[in-house]
Amino acid sequence: MRKVFRELTNLEHAYEILMKYEPPRSIEEVPLTEAIARVLAEDVISDVDVPGFDRSALDGYAVRAEDTFWADEENSVKLEVKGRSAAGHPFNGEIGELEAIEIATGAPLPRGANAVVIEEDTVREDDLHILVLRAVSPGENIHGAGSDIRRGETVVYRGTILSAREIGALAAVGREKVKVYAKPKVGIFSTGDELVSPGGRLDFGKIYDVNSYTIFSSIISDGGAPERLGILPDKYDQMKEEIEKALEKYDLLLLSGSTSVGAGDVMYRILQELGPPGVLVHGIAIHPGKPTVIAEARGKLIIGLPGYPTSSLSIYQALVSPIIKKWSGRSIEGPQTIEAIAAERIFGEKGRKDLLPVHVIKDEEFLTFPVPTGSEAITTLSRADGYIIMEKNQEIVEEGEKVSVHLYKGTRISDISVIGSHCLGLELLLAELRDRGYQVKVVFLGSTGGFKAIGRREADIAGVHALDPETWEYNVPFMGKFSLESKVSLVRGYIREQGLILPRGNPKEIESLRDLLERDDLTFINRNKGSGTRMLFDALIEREAKALGMSSKEAIKRIKGYWSEVKSHSAVAAAVYYGLADVGLGIKTAAALYDLDFIHLANERYDFLVRKTSLRKEAVKSFLSLLKDPNIVKRLNSLEGINVDEYLGQVIAL
Repeated sequence: MRKVFRELTNLEHAYEILMKYEPPRSIEEVPLTEAIARVLAEDVISDVDVPGFDRSALDGYAVRAEDTFWADEENSVKLEVKGRSAAGHPFNGEIGELEAIEIATGAPLPRGANAVVIEEDTVREDDLHILVLRAVSPGENIHGAGSDIRRGETVVYRGTILSAREIGALAAVGREKVKVYAKPKVGIFSTGDELVSPGGRLDFGKIYDVNSYTIFSSIISDGGAPERLGILPDKYDQMKEEIEKALEKYDLLLLSGSTSVGAGDVMYRILQELGPPGVLVHGIAIHPGKPTVIAEARGKLIIGLPGYPTSSLSIYQALVSPIIKKWSGRSIEGPQTIEAIAAERIFGEKGRKDLLPVHVIKDEEFLTFPVPTGSEAITTLSRADGYIIMEKNQEIVEEGEKVSVHLYKGTRISDISVIGSHCLGLELLLAELRDRGYQVKVVFLGSTGGFKAIGRREADIAGVHALDPETWEYNVPFMGKFSLESKVSLVRGYIREQGLILPRGNPKEIESLRDLLERDDLTFINRNKGSGTRMLFDALIEREAKALGMSSKEAIKRIKGYWSEVKSHSAVAAAVYYGLADVGLGIKTAAALYDLDFIHLANERYDFLVRKTSLRKEAVKSFLSLLKDPNIVKRLNSLEGINVDEYLGQVIAL
């Protein structure tokens, strides 16, 4: 039976349903060494004073303050040294008039003393006498008994998430164990025949399981005790059996995948049959995250999360995180928010509340941009800094409009934003930048995407390799086409080798680009329009077509696979590697990564656009300094298919 979303629940109602469930809360006692990040389940009251005695705050001499009242450098007071008090080894006698005890920091004050003269304010006259050069008042340089913690004082309150500071205080009052709330036990299943656990063999058509790992980590940070229960195949009986067994052991079950309306998705039917009451919610009027299922079976709560990583994590943060925090005794605080300016028009999902992932850069003010990938991509959230909420009746945020960005936990706004064409040489440079302590935000959209991003202030730096077919010059002609001359500096990069990527051994004996036009047994894989590689390919094909006396349009018709596009050099290499294409155009570096053959066709220049207003940023200055570093130059030259010439790092005058 195919289940269609007929009545979508709004996010607020789904939240209310979940918050009605009381925690399966119990209390356990744990050693102090295992209490970090746990939630304290008792008020801890000290039954000792800390310190338990008057002790010296500094190295010096314990004295009677009244003996020093008239002391100064011209009228020193002579005192007899009667002994020494050290930490753990107190002086057991009593001092009298004009007597002193040598005392170390933290050592107990002897009977009769009421102040400490620091060592720098004394002169040792001989083994038995000192001269005091400055008067002290009663209590000076002394930590009194109970001055830190008093007997009967509440040291740490119930509900506190224990950090190293609180654990130190608990140790100071002698607590070896503390009572904490037991962590809610959460079982995690991923579902889908296409999934493989990381570390397993990735056959064609398979993908690695992402969701159970992101969810597992999120549960730990929210105070829960997660356990990965593996990957369930899309088989009704097996799924139902495994879920039934897990219900006996866990307080909450989380399942990702198999929740949408596809004919193969069976989760809805299983959860309905495991009730009563069964399914409480099937579908939420939100994007991403519409195919969410909430159910109750045998007194246990089950939440079915969407399969796409961004959808799954978005719903986790909106609905699951609060309930795990509640059950673990933590406060349900909202995310940190910042005010930012929409740097471009932002479009929401019509008719649904939209939790739209965005990334933020710091210019003169915070600027925010939508993350340009879909909910199927884990990189959507790894590149995003937070999200904005667009209500279901709001379709557009206008450029320049103020928005509240809800930051993801642990977000640090990047020091530098890099957008454009991907390259392993750029990866090397950015890795070095991160090693220097900078936070780097990277989005690879191709050369045209880099030009556009730099123009709308989204990027500080863009990697580009755009070929102008009229002049056969790289990058410089596009500065005028995108009206960037006054806004951007063009910094020379390095040379990359472009060519045909072929299966190892070149089984179809391809010799040149012309084979694509003269043979009908070759399947080609192309790059996306707007990429530098696509510009090069179209220019090369046009040149070959002229040499053969045909039009470009006719040449394109002869290329089987011309309209099959992928968005990266790695995707070209992967298509060839897996046998989806016989040949593709890409950089030699990508061919080497997949151990494929390569036929050189052209050298291209991979350069860097730098926004002039970003030149004041320390991270940008550091990036440019890398281009002058001999060690970095050597490492760039060591990469297959990359060659550094004397122009690296030079600014082109436009």
